Amino acid sequence: MGLFSKSDSKSDYIIIVGCGRLGAYLADTLSDADKDVMIIDKEEASFNKLSNSFSGMTMVGDACEMFIRGQCNIKKATAVIAVTNMDNTNIMVAQIAREMYNISKVIARLYDPERECVYQEFDIKTICPVTMSTDAVCDMLYPGYKSI
Repeated sequence: MGLFSKSDSKSDYIIIVGCGRLGAYLADTLSDADKDVMIIDKEEASFNKLSNSFSGMTMVGDACEMFIRGQCNIKKATAVIAVTNMDNTNIMVAQIAREMYNISKVIARLYDPERECVYQEFDIKTICPVTMSTDAVCDMLYPGYKSI
């Protein structure tokens, strides 16, 4: 059984902002699962990280500006995922997607765990490599470990 169930629809249109290692891997995974994916990055060379099988679209530019101008079919998006290496960019992208376009599935990566409260105020789901890694290491050291 794959990552997605049969009930998942092809009508999903997912915008990923940031084509670093995580963004590229995520875009490839979703594309391979037959999802409609648009990935945005400021640097065209970043798209070289995508696999040859990537069937989605790429767009070079500043996602915040594109969102504000209504470019990249953001009104059609069912999800927006911000995974740049800049917390401030990720929060701006997430806020614009949530507040201006009422996108319900908004996910943002953050590096600084102390900023998580800002994301929670806007009802934005987050992933934080620092806390995820800390929890994983502590669980390996102390099985059953649960973060506070």
